[in-house]
Amino acid sequence: MKHLTMVSIFIMIMILTACSNEEVNNYEYTFIGEGESWEAEYLYEGTEVWGEEEGVITYSNEDSYVFTITFKGSKEEFQSIEKLAFSYDARAGNGSKVMEFKEPPNDIMFTMSGGSTGAKVQEDEIIKVIVNWDDFEESFELINQEKY
Repeated sequence: MKHLTMVSIFIMIMILTACSNEEVNNYEYTFIGEGESWEAEYLYEGTEVWGEEEGVITYSNEDSYVFTITFKGSKEEFQSIEKLAFSYDARAGNGSKVMEFKEPPNDIMFTMSGGSTGAKVQEDEIIKVIVNWDDFEESFELINQEKY
């Protein structure tokens, strides 16, 4: 009886494996760029799954990102800032953050992160960045470091 159960489990596994038409792709991209006063990095990773269900092609994507900007000057130069706003814009999505400082900031590196399902940032994409601090503005582009 035990042998019959093991054979049944083995056959079930074989059937389920044979029926699986999924293709799973993992990806990880690092986009980098800089302007005169700021540099940025956008780390992006995720998994996309292509499949077929009842003759219809299916697709799903889950991703996460970490976007970091860093002031290229010294911490002392940055101490007088009162307001900082930064954003990125990619074809698959965008993000922004606004910070107001009542005290001099202790850091010159700022981060935001998140994740989503659906659209995917492409490997060859160019990501636009805008940084506003007090009365200054700078914009520049990020490209995949593998394309540098």
